[in-house]
Amino acid sequence: MKRLALAIAALALPLAPAAAQEVPKPAPAAEAWPEAWFEIFKLAPGKQEEFIRRIAQADEVAAAGGQPPIQLFFHENGADFDVIIFKPVTGFKPTPAQQAAMDAKRKELGMESGPAYFVGIRELIAEHTDSKTYGPLSAAKWLARLDKWRAENPPRKKGGE
Repeated sequence: MKRLALAIAALALPLAPAAAQEVPKPAPAAEAWPEAWFEIFKLAPGKQEEFIRRIAQADEVAAAGGQPPIQLFFHENGADFDVIIFKPVTGFKPTPAQQAAMDAKRKELGMESGPAYFVGIRELIAEHTDSKTYGPLSAAKWLARLDKWRAENPPRKKGGE
């Protein structure tokens, strides 16, 4: 993304001999905030154990490729859900060797993949929602970014003042 922004910025520069032109330095990018997905499941009646066992198998597959287990939060009281899954966005892509190990483990466990996995797991779910989030962040860090943006983007004055 940074390369694309730099390439676009370079195209916008006026054409002039390089010696006569001072190339502006791009503004530093804002510090990336951590991102995560939260998936909230209300499971089909009587399917909670089967759902959790499938997640446990997915953890075995992930472990074969050196990946961490899925982080689950189980309903105790309050809102109407059974399980929340927390998935940090890491940008990590498995190496070919890790992917091969995970594929072999999936085959060994007799797990579906691709569209067959989607169809199978959906039989266990009554409702599902997900949300992409920023965090964890402190209130101070979030407010600092808001205050910086406001300082760089002052409101327009009304009536041409």
